[in-house]
Amino acid sequence: MRSVASMAGLIIVALISGLLYKYYFTRGSQSAALAHPRQTINTVGVQNDLLAIAHAERLYQAEHGSYASLEELSSSGAMAVKKSGRDGYTYDVETSEEGFRVTAHCTAGAPPGCTNYAVDQTMELQSLP
Repeated sequence: MRSVASMAGLIIVALISGLLYKYYFTRGSQSAALAHPRQTINTVGVQNDLLAIAHAERLYQAEHGSYASLEELSSSGAMAVKKSGRDGYTYDVETSEEGFRVTAHCTAGAPPGCTNYAVDQTMELQSLP
């Protein structure tokens, strides 16, 4: 009788372990990034664009002694990025004598969970609320 109870207990533990394993590796591993790969690719592109614009600001400042607007960066040839945004985002540059801040704002038609980003003269990319 003990061997039947031990075998039943072993089968129950194996069944629960199998179900947990299946749940973890099928549902549990599907993150939001994998559920929306286009959005993830777009977000990485936005972050790269912001860093490219910030790099162009630093180059422009080294050559001209001041920071420039997005239009000035583009027209001067300092910036390789020729767009003012990407799907669901618009870019904006704020300058002062001490530095600059490049932001990517979610547009009204952006997908849910869209995050605003910014980078400044420290070249540190930040998520904004």
